Amino acid sequence: MSQPKRWHTVAALGTAQTLAWASSYYLPAMLAAPMARELGISTPTVFLAFSLALIVSALVGPIAGRAIDHWGGRPVLLATNIVFAVGLAYLGMVQGPVGLFVAWVVIGIAMGGGLYEAAFSALVRLYGNDSRNAITGITLIAGFASTVGWPLSTLMDAQFGWRGACFGWAAMHLLIGFPLNWSIPRIASNPPATNTGAHPAIATKVAAQPARPSPLAAGLLAFVFAVTWFTSTAMATHLPQLLQASGASLAVAVGIGALVGPAQVAGRLLEFGFLRRVHPLLSARLATLAHPLGATVLLIFGAPVAAVFALLHGAGNGILTIAKGTLPLALFGPQGYGARQGMLMVPARILQAIAPALFGLCLERWGAGALWLSTALGLMAFGALMLMPKNHVDARE
Repeated sequence: MSQPKRWHTVAALGTAQTLAWASSYYLPAMLAAPMARELGISTPTVFLAFSLALIVSALVGPIAGRAIDHWGGRPVLLATNIVFAVGLAYLGMVQGPVGLFVAWVVIGIAMGGGLYEAAFSALVRLYGNDSRNAITGITLIAGFASTVGWPLSTLMDAQFGWRGACFGWAAMHLLIGFPLNWSIPRIASNPPATNTGAHPAIATKVAAQPARPSPLAAGLLAFVFAVTWFTSTAMATHLPQLLQASGASLAVAVGIGALVGPAQVAGRLLEFGFLRRVHPLLSARLATLAHPLGATVLLIFGAPVAAVFALLHGAGNGILTIAKGTLPLALFGPQGYGARQGMLMVPARILQAIAPALFGLCLERWGAGALWLSTALGLMAFGALMLMPKNHVDARE
């Protein structure tokens, strides 16, 4: 496929992913409070429903991955646009907590087949081993999901209420997301061939049948994804409160928290530029150290270096987002990538669901000392990656 066509696909997927993330993962931050007020429930109940959606997405992920392995990403992503639209429209009509949970279950089904893991699998199904730059490309675009989603949700809530915002997001899935995913190239319903044009940094020997990673290699990678997503979600939920516990004022904490998004994009640009010359295992190892380093500096020196922590955490998190797509490809090859990716992410989705509540309890009990938990998890992830060989593929039948 020509480079212009490839980058058209990346642009379409990246924009569709921006919509998918903005209307699901980043939705409760802006709309949970007005939802709770009108429905007569507590705000934590809304986040509990969202956590249920994350667990549902973990269960759906392997199924969606197998479907992408067989049919390609186009039909699966198109289906998720419809399911997103149905779930969001129903969310806009709910009248009580039962309907709220049902709506988020439907949205969770769409999340399981419509977020990064599915997009990464779609790219690998199209381009095989030569997918690293394309994966980086869609994360660069979708890295602005919160930048777009939070203000847009706030604007629609102010103009039309939270129900109108849900209807607006549902309409965008049908009018914007569906045509974008429709533009993804069709592929035959058979396993992808090995791409002989793979970048030498990620070239991997692929068996004629889908490669089966050893339980140790798969377990290490699933552990890394789980603990890093726990930290990422915990910081996304509690960063302003954490910075205040470190001695920063509310205004300073909010301002410094805003640095995380640009730092994530900067980390992805670094991956797209310099780090693409090295094996993704090395870039992932470096990225897992970024949060522990920043947290240690913050714990020692306090609020005056809070910006250093935010920048290091954001850059590391940005690179790790890419690693979730490129590491399984580099280590295990493209055969059976979708199903494997879905299975690898099940523990991550579950820990992601409990991260806000668990880290919140730690923050309430230990204040800024809660960072020792995330620091320990980051170092454990680094240790797991140090135990991972570059090409650990068990292709035995």
